[in-house]
Amino acid sequence: MNSSKGYKILKKVGKLVFWLAAIIIVLIIIFKITTKITPPEVSNPEIEHLQVNNPDANFRELDGNWLQKNDFGLWEMYIKGEAYERGIINGKLSKDLIYKQEDAFVNQIKVMIPSESYLKFLKSFIAFFNRNIDKHIIEEYQKEIYGISQSASEKFNFIGPNYHRILNYHAAHDIGHALQNMNLVACTAFSGWDSRSADSSLIIGRNFDFYVGDKFAEDKIILFCSPEKGHQFMIVTWGGMIGATSGMNNQGLTVTLNAAKSDIPFGAATPVSLVAREILQYASTIEEAFEIAKKRKMFVSESLFIGSAKDGKTATIEKSPDDLALFETENDYIICSNHFQSTEMQKEEFADANIPDYATTYRLERVEELLAENPKLDVNNVVQILRDQKGLDNENIGMGNEKAVNQLIAHHSIIFKPEELKVWVSSSPFQLGEYICYDLNKVFEEAKNIVKPTIIYEENLSIPADTFLYSKDYTNFVRFKEIRTQIQAAIKSNIRIVEEDYLFNEIMELNPEFFETYVYIGNYFKHFNEPDKSVLAFQKAITKEIPNIYQKDNIVEKLNELKELDKLITY
Repeated sequence: MNSSKGYKILKKVGKLVFWLAAIIIVLIIIFKITTKITPPEVSNPEIEHLQVNNPDANFRELDGNWLQKNDFGLWEMYIKGEAYERGIINGKLSKDLIYKQEDAFVNQIKVMIPSESYLKFLKSFIAFFNRNIDKHIIEEYQKEIYGISQSASEKFNFIGPNYHRILNYHAAHDIGHALQNMNLVACTAFSGWDSRSADSSLIIGRNFDFYVGDKFAEDKIILFCSPEKGHQFMIVTWGGMIGATSGMNNQGLTVTLNAAKSDIPFGAATPVSLVAREILQYASTIEEAFEIAKKRKMFVSESLFIGSAKDGKTATIEKSPDDLALFETENDYIICSNHFQSTEMQKEEFADANIPDYATTYRLERVEELLAENPKLDVNNVVQILRDQKGLDNENIGMGNEKAVNQLIAHHSIIFKPEELKVWVSSSPFQLGEYICYDLNKVFEEAKNIVKPTIIYEENLSIPADTFLYSKDYTNFVRFKEIRTQIQAAIKSNIRIVEEDYLFNEIMELNPEFFETYVYIGNYFKHFNEPDKSVLAFQKAITKEIPNIYQKDNIVEKLNELKELDKLITY
C-alpha cells in the first residue's frame, strides 16, 4: 500500500518535473526566436572582398576612402558611397579600433557591474528588450551597421552575434541612462548669436560628458562622410559607431545630444544617436530637424540641441517616448544641460527646482554666470567656459564634480561656427588638450584626392592646451583616480589596503573639496566593519557640494543605517 502511494507520488513529481522542463525549453526557444535579429538584404556583397591598402601604421586607404591618425592623436576618417559600402569600408579601415573600443566598453561594464550573475541577467534583458530594435532603424542605417559588423571580433560572441551586438551598442547611451539614471551622460551645451557673439554669427560650444572609462576615449574618430543620399557631414565618433552625438553638415546644421531624466522604458525604439545622424544627413534647418525627430519614436528622454546657419540661431528639440516640443528663446543665447526647459515637457522636480539640489540646474546656472562674464562669445572664451571647473560664484567644488561644466570625464568637447562651416574638436585628455580646427569646405574638397598621410586640419587655428594640464592639480587628479581604483578593488576583492591610513590621508590632500573623496573612504570602512571611521567620512562628505539631492540622501541613508545598528557616533 505504502509502496503504491510512493510510486504515485513519484509519478506525479516526475510529470511535474517533465512539464516544468518542457515549459523552460519552450521559453528558451521563444526567447531565442524573439531575440533573433535578421541582417538586412544587400545587393552588392562583392564589396566584402575589397582589401585595405596600409602603407603606414597611421594611414589606411581603400577605394578612395581613408583613415589616418593626426599629430594630436585624433583619428580622421573619410568614407563615401551607399549604405552597405560605407559600412564595409568603415569596418575594414577601423577593424582594430572597433576591437579596442568593444574591449574597453565590455571591461568597463564589468567594473561597473562586477556581479557575473547580474551581467548575465542584464545581457538577456537587453537582448529581449531590444528584440525589435531593427524595426525602429531605417534600412539605410541597418545596412551600414551590418557592413561594419562584418569587421567586429568574434571574441565577443558570448554577448551575441556581430550584427546583433553592434546594433545594440547604438542604444547603449539610451539604455544606460534610462535603466539606471547613472548620469553616464551629463553634458553641457550653449550657444550665442547676434548681440551675444563677437562677430554676430552663431557660435556653439558643447562638452560630451559620456564616460565609460579612460580607454574608451583614447581612439576618437573624426568622421567625414559623403553619403550617396543627403548632405555631407562630420561627426565625432568611435570604432563601430555610425550614430551622431556631436556633428555638423555642409549646410551649417549642427546636432548635439543632452540626456534628460527618463522613466523606465518598456520596449525598443530608435536609438537617439541614429535620430541625430538622420537629422545631420537629411536636414538643413531647425524646422526640417524637428520634422525628422517627430517621425521617430525614442525610448528615452533627450534634448537635441540644433544649431542652424540658415536660421542664424540654436533651438532645442525636447523629446520623450510620448511627447515632443521645440524650445526656443527670445534671448540671443541658449543653454542646454540635462533637463527639459519648455513648459510642455518640463518635469515637476525641475520646474521649481532648488538650483543646488540638482547638477543639471546647477550647471545651467553656472553657464549663465560665465556667459555674463563673457557677453561676446568667440572661440577662445567658449573654450574657457567649456574648461571651467568651478561651482557657482567660482567656488571650489572639487575636481571631477558633476556640477562643474568641466567634469574631467568628457569623451570630447566641440565648438561649431556653422556659417563658416568650421568646427574645433578637443584632443585628449578630456577637453584639456588642443582644440583642432577643421574647415568642412576644404576637407570635403580635398578628401576625395587623398592617397597618403595629409594634414587636413587648419594648423593656424588650433586652440592651445589648457595650462591646467601641466599643473600640480592635474598631477593630483591623476593620482586621485589611481587611489580611487585601489579602494574600489579592495572592496571588490575583500582584501584590505596595506598602509590604508596613509593612503586615505593622501587622497584627502589630493582632492579635498570633492564629496566623493570621503564617500570612497566611508564605503571602504563600512565594508570592513569600522563604523566609527565610516561615519566620520560620510559626515565630511555631506558638508561638500553634492551633485544631486538623491546622492546626498543615499549618504544620509548609510549614516542612518549605521545608527540603527547602534554603531553610530552622534552626528
